[in-house]
Amino acid sequence: MSLRRLLVSLTVLFLAPLAAAQQMPLVQLTAGMYRITAEMAHTPQARQTGLMHRESLAENRGMVFVFDFDAAHCMWMRNTLIPLSVAFLDGEGTILNIEDMAPQTDTTHCAARPARYALEMNRGWFAQRGIGVGDRIGGVSRLRPAR
Repeated sequence: MSLRRLLVSLTVLFLAPLAAAQQMPLVQLTAGMYRITAEMAHTPQARQTGLMHRESLAENRGMVFVFDFDAAHCMWMRNTLIPLSVAFLDGEGTILNIEDMAPQTDTTHCAARPARYALEMNRGWFAQRGIGVGDRIGGVSRLRPAR
């Protein structure tokens, strides 16, 4: 392989996740008195990439996954470098369950019941703020999957 092809391949490998992140729209959500700025993963490609290859996630920042239909959706942490907590939400934004996820694992973490959304935040974010099952995330009614 030529040096030029190698450099192009490495550039694509490292910049593709960054480009995907920059293309995701930002949405404002609330959890009680807390404001969340979340990237909206509302396309199949964005949902597949998620927070992969990121080295950090700012305080009160996250990613909300918007699914096309209610189901027992599952998440994993392949190529995800930071520890996260995921809250699975029903169509009204009510938290069904929260799972802590270890970086760079293929362990699946699934919704306890059919969910429409999943909100990923830094691991422990929900627990540190006393937010749990039955609480509601505001602002999800404006979220729609891409068609």
